[in-house]
Amino acid sequence: MTLVSIILLAFAMATDAFAAAIGKGAALYRPRLTEAIKTGLIFGVIEAITPAVGWALGRAASSYITAWDHWIAFGLLTVLGLRMILKFSSDQAHEDKPQSHSFWNLAVTGFATSIDAMAVGVGLAFVNVNIMLAAGAIGLATTLMVTLGVMIGRLVGPALGRWSEAIGGVILIGIGVIIVVEHLQLLG
Repeated sequence: MTLVSIILLAFAMATDAFAAAIGKGAALYRPRLTEAIKTGLIFGVIEAITPAVGWALGRAASSYITAWDHWIAFGLLTVLGLRMILKFSSDQAHEDKPQSHSFWNLAVTGFATSIDAMAVGVGLAFVNVNIMLAAGAIGLATTLMVTLGVMIGRLVGPALGRWSEAIGGVILIGIGVIIVVEHLQLLG
């Protein structure tokens, strides 16, 4: 793969994390740049690790991973999205927005949005590519895009008001549906 191909791949892998980050930023009360960077780093590190794991697994058993990766991503994103929607409909939604998300909340969301990068890593096991360079580029692009996404969420959050948590949940579920639909279209 050429350097340009790796860069394009890196930003393509960061798009779903970017969309999720907008929802995460909108669900917070005026997130600071430090919160955006923390979120970006958590997502970026996870997104850098998953293609390397996928690459290693691809060397061993690619058919087992690609058969289930899209369903795992869909399940995780749907559960997280429903949790956000249910939180909105409960009395908790009427309280003040938090100023930050927990590490585990961010890590699970980051993992759910990075499962496609693991599948890409499986595919990269069959082409001539420096997996460390590709994984690093994916992690860096994700860090930048997620940090930007949280700050965009900060801007749109006040306009969305208390609906931002529910909208963020719908976005996560939508990302999961897109992952499954794209996979099924590849089979058809």
